[in-house]
Amino acid sequence: MAHVWADNSYCERRKVGALIVRDRMIISDGYNGTPSGFENICEDTDGATKAYVLHAEANAITKVAKSNNSSNGATLYITDSPCIECAKLIIQSGIVRVVYSRKYRITDGLDLLERAGIEVDHLT
Repeated sequence: MAHVWADNSYCERRKVGALIVRDRMIISDGYNGTPSGFENICEDTDGATKAYVLHAEANAITKVAKSNNSSNGATLYITDSPCIECAKLIIQSGIVRVVYSRKYRITDGLDLLERAGIEVDHLT
């Protein structure tokens, strides 16, 4: 489902999707893209990702924060392994498990999650 959700992204370089699940129910979702109210263009004219583009997991976490749900004890399903900045958000949001399918070349986010005791599963 996270891969299906990634298709909603307007980003050209990499489409990433995320779902937060608690008690077998999806409580939030997200995909990488620009903040609300911005144009849906993620790359500049040189093809580089704009600095203000939000990652899928950040979008899902901030979306659940605005709702009546809690991500405490939840699982995050994501298409790509998280960066270190998103790993910090995952830790602070109370998510206890992260499941991803594509491993990013920089693994500091995964390393931080494991150091924090968060269960990390790589599905191939």
